[in-house]
Amino acid sequence: MNPTHIEIIASALFAIAILHTFMVSSFEKLSHSYPKHAGLFHLLAEVEVVFGFWALVLVMIISILDNTKEAVHFVNDQNYVEPLFVFAVMVVAASKPILTLSNLAINFLSDFISRISPIPKNTVIFFISLSIVPLMGSFITEPAAMTIAAILLRDRFYKTGLPIKLQYAIIGVLFVNISIGGTLTNFAAPPVLMVASAWEWSTPFMFTTFGDKAALAVFINALLITIIFRKQLPKEFIEPPQESMPYTVILVHLLFLAGVVVFAHYPAVFLWIFLFFLGFTTAYSRYQNPLILREALLVAFFLAGLVVLGSLQKWWLQPVLQSMTPVVAFYGTVGLTALTDNAAITYLGSLVDGTSTEFRIALVAGAVSGGGLTVIANAPNPAGLSILREHFTNRVVNPSYLLAAAIIPTIIAIFAFRFI
Repeated sequence: MNPTHIEIIASALFAIAILHTFMVSSFEKLSHSYPKHAGLFHLLAEVEVVFGFWALVLVMIISILDNTKEAVHFVNDQNYVEPLFVFAVMVVAASKPILTLSNLAINFLSDFISRISPIPKNTVIFFISLSIVPLMGSFITEPAAMTIAAILLRDRFYKTGLPIKLQYAIIGVLFVNISIGGTLTNFAAPPVLMVASAWEWSTPFMFTTFGDKAALAVFINALLITIIFRKQLPKEFIEPPQESMPYTVILVHLLFLAGVVVFAHYPAVFLWIFLFFLGFTTAYSRYQNPLILREALLVAFFLAGLVVLGSLQKWWLQPVLQSMTPVVAFYGTVGLTALTDNAAITYLGSLVDGTSTEFRIALVAGAVSGGGLTVIANAPNPAGLSILREHFTNRVVNPSYLLAAAIIPTIIAIFAFRFI
C-alpha cells in the first residue's frame, strides 16, 4: 500500500461519513436546541445528504492542496451513470400509472389467494410486497422494484400506524430481499452489473448459480416476518379510490420504464427518454400524481457522493480482496458491504487478476447478502429510505436499529447462498 495524501484524506472522510449516518438523529436534536441554525442541522440530518456533503469537503480539500483545476478534473472523471439512472428510474417507477398497474396486479393475486385460503387479504398483500415485488427487481431493476415496494408498503401499512419494531423489521427485510432479489438476471442488480461483462456472466448463469437460492431466501424472509408480525398487521385498510386510468396511458408509462431500463448503461439515451416522459406527464397531468423529483434527486445526490468518496478507497480495498480465499471472500464481503456500496466491492473484485470462478461467485454472493445491513450497502436502499422515513420517529431511521433488523434476513441469505 502506497496511498497518496489525497487517498488517506478521502478514506478518513469516508469513515467520518459512515459515522455521520449513525448520528443523523443527533443533528435533528441539535436543530431544536439551536433554532438559529436549524436549517443547517436539518440538512445534516438528512441521510441522503451525508455522502454528498463529505464529498464536497473532499473536493474543497483537493482544490486547496492541489489546485482548482485538479479538483474539477477529479469530479469530472467520475462515473455518475448509476446515480443518474437511479434518479430516472425512481421517478418513472413511482408514477401513478405504474403504481396503478402494480396495485391491480397485487389486488388480483391477493384476491385469488384469499378466496382459496383463510389468509386475510392484507396479510397476503404484505407478503407479496416483500417477496414477489423484490424478485421483480431482476427484471425491472432493483431501484425500480425498491420504489414500487416501498410505496406499496407506505400507502397500505405504514400510513395506518405500525409499532416501531414492525417498522424496522419491514425495512430490514425489504432491503435484504431487494439486494438478493435482483440476482436472477445479469443486468438488474448494481453489484452484478459491475462484473457481468468482465467475467462473462450470462442471465442463465446467474439464474442457475444465484437465482434459486435468492428466491428461496426472499420467500423465507417474507414468510417469517409475515408469521411473526401477523397479529400486528392492520386488519384492514382503506383502499384508495381507483380513478379511471386508460390502458394506453399505462402502456406508454411501461414503455418509458422499459426504455430507461434497457438503456441503463447509456445516460444520454435514458435521460433523453426521461425528458420525453416528463413531457408526457405534463401533457396528461390529469392521470398523474406529483412526481417524486425531490426524493429521487436526494437519492442521486447520495449515490454521487458515494461515487466521489468511494473512488479513492481502492488503495486499501483491493489488497484486502486479493488476500482473501473464496470462503473468506464470502464472509468478508458481507462485512465490508456494511461499510461501502456492494457494487464498489464487486467492481474492485473484478480488477483482481487470476481469480477463480469459486472466488468470484463467493464475492458476489457475499456482497448481495450484506446489501441490507446499512443504508449505504446497496444503491437502491436510499430510495426506499426516502419514501418510508417520514413515518419513523422524527423522520429518522436509526442505523443501529436497521442493522439489528437486517441481521436475521441476512443470515438466511448467507445460509441460502453458502449451504444450499
